[in-house]
Amino acid sequence: MAVHMEISQFRSPAGQSVLLEADSKSMRSMSGSRRNSGSSLVSSSSASSNLSHLEEDTWILWGRIVNEWEEWRRKKDKLLKELIRKGIPHHFRAIVWQLLGNATDMPVKNQYSELLKMSSPCEKLIRRDIARTYPEHEFFKGQDSLGQEVLFNVMKAYSLVDREVGYCQGSAFIVGLLLMQMPEEEAFCVFVRLMQEYRLRELFKPSMAELGLCIYQFEYLLQEQLPELNVHFRSQSFHTSMYASSWFLTLFLTFLPLPVATRIFDIFMYEGLEIIFRVGLAILQYNQTDLIQLDMEGMSQHFQKVIPHQFDSCPDKLILRAYQVKYNPKRMKKLEKEYTAIKNKEMEEQIEIKRLRTENRLLKQRIETLEKGCFFQYTEQFVSNLQTQLEESRLREAELLGALKEMQDKVLDLEKRSTCLPDENNMAAMQEEVKQMKLRELETLRSFREMQDTVTELNQRWQLHLGGGGGHWKESPKKNAMNELQDKLMTVRLREAQAQAELREVKLKALQLESQNQIHSKLIGRNDQERSALQDRLQMLANQNKALQAQLNEMKRKQAESDCKSKEEVMAVRLREADSMAAMAELRQKIADLEIQKEEGLIQGQLNHSDSRQYINELRDQITELKNEVGHTHTQTALFSGFHVIRHNTINLSVKRHNTRLV
Repeated sequence: MAVHMEISQFRSPAGQSVLLEADSKSMRSMSGSRRNSGSSLVSSSSASSNLSHLEEDTWILWGRIVNEWEEWRRKKDKLLKELIRKGIPHHFRAIVWQLLGNATDMPVKNQYSELLKMSSPCEKLIRRDIARTYPEHEFFKGQDSLGQEVLFNVMKAYSLVDREVGYCQGSAFIVGLLLMQMPEEEAFCVFVRLMQEYRLRELFKPSMAELGLCIYQFEYLLQEQLPELNVHFRSQSFHTSMYASSWFLTLFLTFLPLPVATRIFDIFMYEGLEIIFRVGLAILQYNQTDLIQLDMEGMSQHFQKVIPHQFDSCPDKLILRAYQVKYNPKRMKKLEKEYTAIKNKEMEEQIEIKRLRTENRLLKQRIETLEKGCFFQYTEQFVSNLQTQLEESRLREAELLGALKEMQDKVLDLEKRSTCLPDENNMAAMQEEVKQMKLRELETLRSFREMQDTVTELNQRWQLHLGGGGGHWKESPKKNAMNELQDKLMTVRLREAQAQAELREVKLKALQLESQNQIHSKLIGRNDQERSALQDRLQMLANQNKALQAQLNEMKRKQAESDCKSKEEVMAVRLREADSMAAMAELRQKIADLEIQKEEGLIQGQLNHSDSRQYINELRDQITELKNEVGHTHTQTALFSGFHVIRHNTINLSVKRHNTRLV
């Protein structure tokens, strides 16, 4: 009974009638989860226990959790997380949400009544969107209903507390859910805590930088875990922000039925935005097969009409699928750093663009100032100097074009010379020829040595023939044998002489070839050096050619821009001249009318003498003023025309001078 009284003080009259229909569902879901989980910390009944006993156990358990909250958060945190994932009974949601958000005793609660007395700049926007928040819910139906009034109060109070955020449309759905559970002061405190501690403030800032980060992280998870569906989405131009933005801004309160979204909100109060990523991927996994077969319009209809009602009867099925999704907090932190780096780079580019726009605006203001009257400071001497500078810039441009042509001719000449150098095939052939020559020289030397050995052997045999058995031979010489040996000896000597001559010739050729080989080697080395130097110079000339071509294109572009601006200015001057001519014609017409009135006044004599004279004098003064004005207008038109010519030449000369500096 004490627990019931403690809880009832956190509930509003509206909250007592909000989720009565879903109460039995949450109780049955809680009891069923307890039976399936097999938890030993919660006393469960036998299989024959009826529903009232299970509800009584749930009340006792959550009553104990509320009364011993600090102890549960310190010592039984895992069990508390499991119970919250299975669903908080809606009778306890008011106090549990406040305890989870640490919003039971906040200083801002005492300021609430004072904030309602103040005026907020967002009141009109809040009033406009109030009727769109839960339009079918009984608590918020009707223009003057209690729900709309308290919702307006909370949104107005927060817009005054946090003027940077002010009011964002999606936040009204979160506040509306809080008001279904608790009075407006408590709802205001919980909402302030959500904005400060749960990343919602960054989501609802005007820049919505946190929403961009969430979409970036969600796209990565989609690409990693559902690649086929991600490819299909990209092929159909079905961007993630088209369906996931409302998930993060309203925490599924505008996408899923209220009982299912409230279960998700229970977990969000304890675990933060992680549950939004998990539920979003679980929904896409569940519908992947159907979505891949649909086009963009079909997918939009599927998201609007089919998906929201898939888990009406069993929210636990969606929660179970959500916790089967892979989620790596470290990887999400890394993605956050990557996204921050990308945004910082984009911010730098935006700052540079803003600076250039500011410079452009200042230049336009200077031009307008010149058009209004500063052109008197341009003298004839100044204009002649500008014309001289223009001629000099044109001469420099012609010189640059001539230098560019000369460099192009040098490049072509170098390319032709590089083609005449010996290639690798010719070098290999020359080296092979030298090897063959050395082999022939070795073979000739070997033949010569063989001949020398033969001659030596014959000489020895001849000496033996002359010395051995001399008496016998002297007494009976055989002239035939002697003649034969002498013939052989002469033949060998002739062959030896021929071999020596051939050897000398071969050595001479070898020396010539070696000298030619050395010459060719030096030529080849020199040609290689020249070729590398020419290639470097060719590359340098090509780079210079590209740079000069780029400068020439830039000069042509700026010249075209200046010509275009000059044409526009000519048209503007002509329009002003036409307006001046029209004004002159109108003034002349007025002068003619005044002269006619003067003549009619003199002829008719309707006024007395003094009055008519005074009237005539006034008409004369008006005619004089109008003539002066016509003359001034004509002078101003002539000045505008002359200034246009001077300014056109000045702009062209400035462009040419700038291009000359670039060159």
